[in-house]
Amino acid sequence: MRRPAHDRPPAPNGRPSSGVRTFTPRWRSSPLTDERMAALMPRYGVESQRLDEAARARIYGRVAPFVLEIGSGHGAAARAYAAAHPEHDVLAVEVHVPGIARMLAAADEEGLTTLRVHRGDALDLLHDAVPDASLEAVHLFFPDPWPKARHAKRRFVQQHTLDLLARRLRPGGHVLVATDHALYAQHVREQLAEHGGYEVVEGERPSWRPSDGFEDKGTRAGRVIHELRLTPRG
Repeated sequence: MRRPAHDRPPAPNGRPSSGVRTFTPRWRSSPLTDERMAALMPRYGVESQRLDEAARARIYGRVAPFVLEIGSGHGAAARAYAAAHPEHDVLAVEVHVPGIARMLAAADEEGLTTLRVHRGDALDLLHDAVPDASLEAVHLFFPDPWPKARHAKRRFVQQHTLDLLARRLRPGGHVLVATDHALYAQHVREQLAEHGGYEVVEGERPSWRPSDGFEDKGTRAGRVIHELRLTPRG
């Protein structure tokens, strides 16, 4: 199951209007998932709240460069980043409860102290909770490509999300995008060209990111992995 994006066309003020989303959570829970969520979400979970420096100091016990991962799945990339960058604080955002439960269990076993998890919609969090110029980086790895043309509006990267991310990133911050779908990569390039507000570098794969999951699946299927690093201009 691919991580879902958001399905709300932008309102005149740039915020997606209420209504249809790109995901309808469908999963079966299990006793193990319920047990993990009950035991570990109180420790690792972050509710919807204003994530200013004072709040992050309470959540992480410090104020450090702040990294957001959108659609973390079972958390392999978020955990790897947290392990490789202990000087950063990481917030993984996901809606799929079994994936969150697996992420929490692995993070607890690995003793990761700088990783937290928000169960919910990343765009809601970005709009309502994340202050301007507060993010060191945003990671969007293997999002749902929504390959049919009529579903293009469902893809995460749109003009209004590029505007939003540019505001939320600190000066010099960046967005990392990875996809194994050529159509989605082309969509991102077209959105970036229309936007014009980002410097774009392609082809740089972060060495810390594990390949298991969608990357390995795409490679086995003979697909190219497209890597884009987006940095807002001045």
